[in-house]
Amino acid sequence: MESLSRVQLALFLFLLCPANIISLWWAVGSPLVMDPNSICRKTKRLAGKQAQLCQTEPEIVSEVAKGARLGVRECQFQFRNRRWNCTIHNKYFRKILQQDIRETAFVYAITSAGVTHTVTQACSMGELLQCGCDRSRNHSPPLPGVGTRMEGTAWEWGGCGDDVDFGYEKSKQFMDARRKKGKSDIRTLVDLHNNEAGRLAVKNYMRTECKCHGLSGSCTLRTCWKKMPNLREVGTRLLDRFNGAFKVMGGNNGKSLIPVGQNIKPPDKHDLVYSANSPDFCLPNRKTGSPGTRGRTCNSTALDVSGCDLLCCGRGYREQTVVVEENCLCRFHWCCVVQCKKCTIRSQLSLCL
Repeated sequence: MESLSRVQLALFLFLLCPANIISLWWAVGSPLVMDPNSICRKTKRLAGKQAQLCQTEPEIVSEVAKGARLGVRECQFQFRNRRWNCTIHNKYFRKILQQDIRETAFVYAITSAGVTHTVTQACSMGELLQCGCDRSRNHSPPLPGVGTRMEGTAWEWGGCGDDVDFGYEKSKQFMDARRKKGKSDIRTLVDLHNNEAGRLAVKNYMRTECKCHGLSGSCTLRTCWKKMPNLREVGTRLLDRFNGAFKVMGGNNGKSLIPVGQNIKPPDKHDLVYSANSPDFCLPNRKTGSPGTRGRTCNSTALDVSGCDLLCCGRGYREQTVVVEENCLCRFHWCCVVQCKKCTIRSQLSLCL
Protein backbone atom coordinates (compact mmCIF):
# COMPACT_ATOMS: atom_id res chain seq x y z
CA MET A 1 0.00 0.00 0.00
CA GLU A 2 1.38 3.42 -0.94
CA SER A 3 1.70 6.13 1.69
CA LEU A 4 -0.44 9.24 1.47
CA SER A 5 2.44 11.48 0.43
CA ARG A 6 3.37 9.31 -2.57
CA VAL A 7 -0.20 8.90 -3.73
CA GLN A 8 -1.08 12.56 -3.44
CA LEU A 9 2.25 13.62 -4.94
CA ALA A 10 1.53 11.48 -8.01
CA LEU A 11 -1.99 12.87 -8.21
CA PHE A 12 -0.87 16.50 -7.92
CA LEU A 13 1.87 16.18 -10.49
CA PHE A 14 -0.52 14.56 -12.94
CA LEU A 15 -3.43 16.93 -12.38
CA LEU A 16 -1.26 20.01 -12.57
CA CYS A 17 0.72 19.10 -15.66
CA PRO A 18 -0.62 21.08 -18.65
CA ALA A 19 0.46 18.32 -21.04
CA ASN A 20 -2.07 16.00 -19.43
CA ILE A 21 -5.04 18.33 -19.93
CA ILE A 22 -7.53 17.43 -22.67
CA SER A 23 -9.47 20.53 -23.63
CA LEU A 24 -13.14 19.84 -24.28
CA TRP A 25 -14.66 23.25 -24.99
CA TRP A 26 -18.43 23.22 -24.49
CA ALA A 27 -18.70 26.87 -25.56
CA VAL A 28 -16.52 29.95 -25.82
CA GLY A 29 -14.98 30.65 -22.43
CA SER A 30 -15.83 27.25 -20.94
CA PRO A 31 -13.31 25.78 -18.47
CA LEU A 32 -10.94 23.00 -19.43
CA VAL A 33 -12.20 19.56 -18.48
CA MET A 34 -9.87 16.79 -17.39
CA ASP A 35 -10.39 13.40 -19.01
CA PRO A 36 -10.97 11.11 -16.00
CA ASN A 37 -9.85 8.03 -17.95
CA SER A 38 -6.39 9.56 -18.35
CA ILE A 39 -6.14 10.27 -14.62
CA CYS A 40 -7.13 6.75 -13.64
CA ARG A 41 -4.98 5.11 -16.30
CA LYS A 42 -1.78 7.10 -15.77
CA THR A 43 -1.86 7.56 -12.00
CA LYS A 44 -0.83 4.01 -11.11
CA ARG A 45 -0.67 4.57 -7.39
CA LEU A 46 -4.42 4.95 -6.97
CA ALA A 47 -5.90 2.21 -4.81
CA GLY A 48 -8.90 1.27 -2.72
CA LYS A 49 -11.72 3.81 -2.79
CA GLN A 50 -9.79 5.97 -5.25
CA ALA A 51 -9.67 3.14 -7.76
CA GLN A 52 -13.34 2.47 -7.08
CA LEU A 53 -14.19 6.07 -7.97
CA CYS A 54 -12.29 5.70 -11.23
CA GLN A 55 -14.24 2.58 -12.12
CA THR A 56 -17.74 3.57 -11.05
CA GLU A 57 -17.86 7.40 -11.00
CA PRO A 58 -15.46 8.85 -13.60
CA GLU A 59 -17.49 12.08 -13.72
CA ILE A 60 -16.58 12.63 -10.04
CA VAL A 61 -12.90 12.20 -10.92
CA SER A 62 -13.31 14.92 -13.54
CA GLU A 63 -14.60 17.30 -10.85
CA VAL A 64 -11.72 16.24 -8.57
CA ALA A 65 -9.28 17.28 -11.28
CA LYS A 66 -10.94 20.67 -11.75
CA GLY A 67 -11.04 21.20 -8.00
CA ALA A 68 -7.34 20.44 -7.57
CA ARG A 69 -6.42 22.89 -10.35
CA LEU A 70 -8.67 25.60 -8.90
CA GLY A 71 -7.05 25.02 -5.52
CA VAL A 72 -3.56 25.58 -6.93
CA ARG A 73 -4.72 28.72 -8.75
CA GLU A 74 -6.03 30.02 -5.43
CA CYS A 75 -2.69 29.12 -3.86
CA GLN A 76 -0.95 31.20 -6.54
CA PHE A 77 -3.24 34.14 -5.80
CA GLN A 78 -2.75 34.00 -2.03
CA PHE A 79 1.05 33.64 -2.35
CA ARG A 80 1.52 36.02 -5.29
CA ASN A 81 3.52 38.52 -3.20
CA ARG A 82 5.57 36.02 -1.17
CA ARG A 83 9.03 34.60 -1.76
CA TRP A 84 7.47 31.27 -2.65
CA ASN A 85 4.60 32.08 -4.99
CA CYS A 86 3.19 28.56 -5.43
CA THR A 87 4.98 28.02 -8.71
CA ILE A 88 4.09 24.62 -10.18
CA HIS A 89 7.18 23.94 -12.29
CA ASN A 90 7.69 20.23 -11.64
CA LYS A 91 11.40 20.45 -10.89
CA TYR A 92 10.53 22.67 -7.91
CA PHE A 93 6.95 21.80 -7.02
CA ARG A 94 7.78 18.09 -6.64
CA LYS A 95 10.32 18.94 -3.96
CA ILE A 96 7.88 21.17 -2.10
CA LEU A 97 5.32 18.37 -1.91
CA GLN A 98 7.93 15.95 -0.59
CA GLN A 99 8.52 18.07 2.52
CA ASP A 100 6.47 18.67 5.66
CA ILE A 101 6.82 22.46 5.59
CA ARG A 102 4.18 25.16 6.03
CA GLU A 103 3.88 25.78 2.29
CA THR A 104 3.06 22.11 1.70
CA ALA A 105 0.42 22.29 4.41
CA PHE A 106 -1.32 25.10 2.56
CA VAL A 107 -1.16 23.28 -0.81
CA TYR A 108 -2.76 20.16 0.65
CA ALA A 109 -5.42 22.15 2.46
CA ILE A 110 -6.42 24.41 -0.44
CA THR A 111 -6.54 21.56 -2.98
CA SER A 112 -8.71 19.45 -0.68
CA ALA A 113 -10.92 22.50 -0.21
CA GLY A 114 -11.00 23.05 -3.98
CA VAL A 115 -12.15 19.49 -4.60
CA THR A 116 -14.85 19.80 -1.92
CA HIS A 117 -16.02 23.08 -3.41
CA THR A 118 -16.04 21.92 -7.05
CA VAL A 119 -17.85 18.62 -6.42
CA THR A 120 -20.45 20.36 -4.24
CA GLN A 121 -21.00 23.06 -6.86
CA ALA A 122 -21.41 20.43 -9.58
CA CYS A 123 -24.16 18.87 -7.47
CA SER A 124 -26.01 22.16 -7.13
CA MET A 125 -25.69 22.84 -10.86
CA GLY A 126 -27.22 19.46 -11.71
CA GLU A 127 -24.07 18.24 -13.45
CA LEU A 128 -23.81 14.98 -11.47
CA LEU A 129 -26.37 12.20 -11.35
CA GLN A 130 -25.24 11.03 -7.91
CA CYS A 131 -26.29 14.19 -6.11
CA GLY A 132 -28.27 17.39 -6.38
CA CYS A 133 -29.47 20.17 -4.10
CA ASP A 134 -29.31 19.79 -0.36
CA ARG A 135 -32.92 19.33 0.73
CA SER A 136 -32.15 18.52 4.34
CA ARG A 137 -34.59 19.94 6.86
CA ASN A 138 -32.33 19.27 9.83
CA HIS A 139 -30.65 22.67 9.81
CA SER A 140 -31.31 25.09 12.63
CA PRO A 141 -33.73 27.97 11.87
CA PRO A 142 -32.20 31.03 10.14
CA LEU A 143 -31.45 34.03 12.30
CA PRO A 144 -34.25 36.62 12.61
CA GLY A 145 -34.20 39.19 9.86
CA VAL A 146 -31.71 37.34 7.62
CA GLY A 147 -32.55 37.98 3.97
CA THR A 148 -35.64 40.08 4.71
CA ARG A 149 -36.72 43.52 5.79
CA MET A 150 -38.93 42.17 8.58
CA GLU A 151 -38.22 40.20 11.70
CA GLY A 152 -40.50 37.42 12.91
CA THR A 153 -41.42 36.46 9.36
CA ALA A 154 -42.47 32.88 8.67
CA TRP A 155 -39.81 30.83 6.90
CA GLU A 156 -39.12 27.41 5.46
CA TRP A 157 -36.11 25.57 4.09
CA GLY A 158 -36.21 25.40 0.31
CA GLY A 159 -34.42 26.55 -2.80
CA CYS A 160 -31.30 24.73 -3.92
CA GLY A 161 -28.95 24.44 -0.98
CA ASP A 162 -25.38 23.27 -1.50
CA ASP A 163 -24.95 19.60 -0.54
CA VAL A 164 -21.55 20.14 1.04
CA ASP A 165 -21.66 16.79 2.82
CA PHE A 166 -21.48 15.00 -0.53
CA GLY A 167 -18.56 17.15 -1.71
CA TYR A 168 -16.82 16.64 1.63
CA GLU A 169 -17.10 12.86 1.43
CA LYS A 170 -15.89 12.65 -2.18
CA SER A 171 -12.93 14.91 -1.41
CA LYS A 172 -12.08 12.78 1.62
CA GLN A 173 -12.45 9.59 -0.42
CA PHE A 174 -10.10 10.71 -3.18
CA MET A 175 -7.61 12.99 -1.43
CA ASP A 176 -7.02 10.83 1.67
CA ALA A 177 -5.12 7.68 0.70
CA ARG A 178 -5.47 4.48 2.67
CA ARG A 179 -2.80 3.44 5.13
CA LYS A 180 -1.62 0.07 6.29
CA LYS A 181 -3.57 -1.11 9.30
CA GLY A 182 -1.78 -0.22 12.52
CA LYS A 183 0.88 1.84 10.75
CA SER A 184 1.13 5.61 11.21
CA ASP A 185 3.91 8.10 10.54
CA ILE A 186 4.33 11.83 10.93
CA ARG A 187 4.02 12.47 7.18
CA THR A 188 0.71 10.66 6.95
CA LEU A 189 -0.71 12.30 10.08
CA VAL A 190 0.31 15.79 8.97
CA ASP A 191 -1.05 15.41 5.44
CA LEU A 192 -4.36 13.94 6.61
CA HIS A 193 -4.73 16.72 9.17
CA ASN A 194 -4.17 19.45 6.56
CA ASN A 195 -6.53 17.79 4.09
CA GLU A 196 -9.24 17.84 6.74
CA ALA A 197 -8.53 21.47 7.64
CA GLY A 198 -9.09 22.40 4.00
CA ARG A 199 -12.41 20.56 3.78
CA LEU A 200 -13.63 22.08 7.04
CA ALA A 201 -12.77 25.56 5.75
CA VAL A 202 -15.61 24.96 3.29
CA LYS A 203 -18.02 22.80 5.28
CA ASN A 204 -18.00 24.70 8.58
CA TYR A 205 -18.53 28.13 7.03
CA MET A 206 -21.77 27.59 5.16
CA ARG A 207 -24.00 30.65 5.19
CA THR A 208 -27.77 31.03 5.08
CA GLU A 209 -29.38 32.85 2.16
CA CYS A 210 -33.08 33.67 2.01
CA LYS A 211 -35.59 35.00 -0.48
CA CYS A 212 -38.79 36.86 0.42
CA HIS A 213 -42.21 35.95 -0.94
CA GLY A 214 -45.41 37.98 -0.71
CA LEU A 215 -47.70 40.39 -2.51
CA SER A 216 -46.65 43.96 -3.32
CA GLY A 217 -43.12 43.48 -2.09
CA SER A 218 -44.17 42.19 1.33
CA CYS A 219 -42.18 39.46 3.05
CA THR A 220 -44.82 37.19 4.52
CA LEU A 221 -42.69 34.10 3.92
CA ARG A 222 -39.00 33.47 3.52
CA THR A 223 -37.45 30.52 1.70
CA CYS A 224 -33.94 29.83 2.96
CA TRP A 225 -31.08 27.58 1.89
CA LYS A 226 -27.44 26.88 2.75
CA LYS A 227 -24.67 28.15 0.47
CA MET A 228 -20.91 27.58 0.45
CA PRO A 229 -18.41 30.40 0.91
CA ASN A 230 -16.63 31.26 -2.34
CA LEU A 231 -13.17 29.77 -2.86
CA ARG A 232 -11.45 33.16 -2.46
CA GLU A 233 -12.95 33.41 1.04
CA VAL A 234 -11.77 29.88 1.78
CA GLY A 235 -8.27 30.70 0.52
CA THR A 236 -8.06 33.83 2.67
CA ARG A 237 -9.15 31.88 5.73
CA LEU A 238 -6.57 29.16 5.09
CA LEU A 239 -3.87 31.80 4.59
CA ASP A 240 -4.63 33.04 8.11
CA ARG A 241 -4.18 29.46 9.30
CA PHE A 242 -0.90 29.27 7.37
CA ASN A 243 0.39 32.37 9.13
CA GLY A 244 -0.40 30.75 12.50
CA ALA A 245 0.50 27.18 11.57
CA PHE A 246 1.70 24.79 14.29
CA LYS A 247 5.00 22.94 14.18
CA VAL A 248 4.35 19.42 15.46
CA MET A 249 5.96 16.08 16.14
CA GLY A 250 4.42 12.64 16.36
CA GLY A 251 3.09 11.37 19.67
CA ASN A 252 4.31 8.14 21.28
CA ASN A 253 1.06 6.39 20.38
CA GLY A 254 1.71 6.96 16.66
CA LYS A 255 -1.75 8.48 16.23
CA SER A 256 -1.46 12.02 17.59
CA LEU A 257 0.38 15.23 16.81
CA ILE A 258 2.08 17.17 19.59
CA PRO A 259 3.01 20.86 19.20
CA VAL A 260 6.73 21.61 19.41
CA GLY A 261 7.53 24.08 22.19
CA GLN A 262 6.30 24.71 25.68
CA ASN A 263 2.88 26.01 26.73
CA ILE A 264 1.44 25.73 23.23
CA LYS A 265 -2.12 24.52 22.91
CA PRO A 266 -2.66 21.49 20.68
CA PRO A 267 -3.78 22.37 17.13
CA ASP A 268 -7.47 21.88 16.43
CA LYS A 269 -8.99 20.46 13.24
CA HIS A 270 -9.02 23.86 11.52
CA ASP A 271 -5.32 24.61 12.08
CA LEU A 272 -2.55 23.85 9.60
CA VAL A 273 0.41 21.84 10.85
CA TYR A 274 3.96 21.07 9.67
CA SER A 275 6.97 19.20 11.05
CA ALA A 276 9.95 20.78 9.27
CA ASN A 277 11.13 24.36 8.88
CA SER A 278 10.79 26.04 5.49
CA PRO A 279 13.79 27.23 3.48
CA ASP A 280 14.08 30.99 3.03
CA PHE A 281 13.29 30.68 -0.73
CA CYS A 282 15.76 33.45 -1.54
CA LEU A 283 17.94 31.59 -4.06
CA PRO A 284 17.19 28.81 -6.56
CA ASN A 285 17.66 25.40 -4.97
CA ARG A 286 16.31 22.24 -6.57
CA LYS A 287 16.96 20.24 -3.41
CA THR A 288 14.54 22.35 -1.36
CA GLY A 289 12.22 23.31 -4.22
CA SER A 290 13.11 27.00 -4.04
CA PRO A 291 12.86 28.86 -7.38
CA GLY A 292 14.45 31.96 -5.84
CA THR A 293 13.20 35.54 -6.12
CA ARG A 294 15.61 36.99 -8.70
CA GLY A 295 13.63 38.96 -11.30
CA ARG A 296 10.44 39.03 -9.22
CA THR A 297 8.40 42.23 -9.17
CA CYS A 298 8.38 43.89 -5.74
CA ASN A 299 6.88 46.98 -4.14
CA SER A 300 9.59 49.47 -3.26
CA THR A 301 7.35 51.35 -0.81
CA ALA A 302 5.68 48.42 0.99
CA LEU A 303 6.81 47.15 4.37
CA ASP A 304 5.00 43.79 4.17
CA VAL A 305 6.00 40.53 2.45
CA SER A 306 5.63 42.18 -1.00
CA GLY A 307 8.18 44.88 -0.16
CA CYS A 308 11.50 44.83 -1.96
CA ASP A 309 13.50 44.50 1.27
CA LEU A 310 11.83 41.22 2.22
CA LEU A 311 11.05 39.79 -1.21
CA CYS A 312 14.55 40.46 -2.55
CA CYS A 313 16.18 39.07 0.62
CA GLY A 314 18.31 42.19 1.05
CA ARG A 315 20.00 41.84 -2.36
CA GLY A 316 18.47 45.06 -3.63
CA TYR A 317 16.39 45.77 -6.70
CA ARG A 318 16.50 47.67 -9.97
CA GLU A 319 13.97 49.93 -11.63
CA GLN A 320 12.76 49.12 -15.12
CA THR A 321 10.52 51.18 -17.37
CA VAL A 322 7.82 49.25 -19.18
CA VAL A 323 6.18 50.78 -22.25
CA VAL A 324 2.79 49.50 -23.41
CA GLU A 325 0.50 50.79 -26.15
CA GLU A 326 -3.21 50.81 -25.35
CA ASN A 327 -6.38 52.05 -27.04
CA CYS A 328 -7.52 55.37 -25.63
CA LEU A 329 -9.74 58.38 -26.40
CA CYS A 330 -12.26 56.07 -28.05
CA ARG A 331 -15.29 57.68 -29.74
CA PHE A 332 -18.43 56.18 -31.18
CA HIS A 333 -19.35 57.37 -34.67
CA TRP A 334 -22.85 56.96 -36.03
CA CYS A 335 -23.34 54.30 -37.30
CA CYS A 336 -21.63 52.06 -36.15
CA VAL A 337 -17.90 52.47 -35.72
CA VAL A 338 -15.72 52.97 -32.67
CA GLN A 339 -12.49 54.80 -33.40
CA CYS A 340 -9.62 54.92 -30.91
CA LYS A 341 -6.21 56.47 -30.70
CA LYS A 342 -3.09 54.71 -29.51
CA CYS A 343 -1.68 55.92 -26.22
CA THR A 344 1.71 55.02 -24.83
CA ILE A 345 1.58 54.01 -21.18
CA ARG A 346 4.83 54.07 -19.24
CA SER A 347 5.16 52.41 -15.87
CA GLN A 348 8.00 51.71 -13.46
CA LEU A 349 8.64 48.21 -12.17
CA SER A 350 10.93 47.24 -9.30
CA LEU A 351 12.66 43.91 -9.96
CA CYS A 352 14.67 41.89 -7.45
CA LEU A 353 18.40 41.49 -8.15
